[in-house]
Amino acid sequence: GIDSLLRVIDQSMSLYKKESLISKFNKSGSGIEVDPLMLAVLKRSFEINRDTRGIFDITVAPLVQAWGFGPKQQKGTPDSAAIRQILGCVGMQRLRLKQNFLAKEQACIQIDLNGIAQGYSVDLIAQYLEQRGAKCYLAELGGEIRISGRKPNGSLMKIGIEGPDENGIPGIRHIAGLEHGAITTSGNYRKFHQNGSKKITHLINPKTGYPLDNEMISVTVYAKDAITADGYDNALMA
Repeated sequence: GIDSLLRVIDQSMSLYKKESLISKFNKSGSGIEVDPLMLAVLKRSFEINRDTRGIFDITVAPLVQAWGFGPKQQKGTPDSAAIRQILGCVGMQRLRLKQNFLAKEQACIQIDLNGIAQGYSVDLIAQYLEQRGAKCYLAELGGEIRISGRKPNGSLMKIGIEGPDENGIPGIRHIAGLEHGAITTSGNYRKFHQNGSKKITHLINPKTGYPLDNEMISVTVYAKDAITADGYDNALMA
């Protein structure tokens, strides 16, 4: 049942499926009608975009691709002229959501929901389990976690929070005991490219067009649902 649910989510929001709804939007000239799954994610995305003053931005898709973290193979890194050109297609103020129609100002605008859709998928799994009477569960996808209830012996479920040691090797650094809610972590020490001595992280600043380059290593967020925790963790890194 969960496999079937994940297939439906993929058909809506996976950039790796050419026939998915998000792929159709990205190829469209002016926009498309979206399904209820994408609509829920888009509404929350607009809220978090406003709350983070534009740091969370789903229109980063062409930047993510240019820096080599998108669905297509990419060689080399973009120069400043290429970044300036791409920035003309970035910014959620260029999108309009009216009922279930997502419109874009220019054909070059593309969206990437990877920074929030995985959290929403965990919430859907949690909802699926609860509808079938599950009171205690741990639902996890790619590190986004949602919890309800305690272990059979009455103790709290314990979530290990990873971080690099002084040599950059990841390990469990903290343990959170939770009974309800969601917890997600965003970090830049696992997913990156090496360009000479410089690390290029997969987290892109939509305002500058360049990967984040600050002292933050990782951020862990606790929230009542996983869509919220997932939506804020990358923004807090920035």
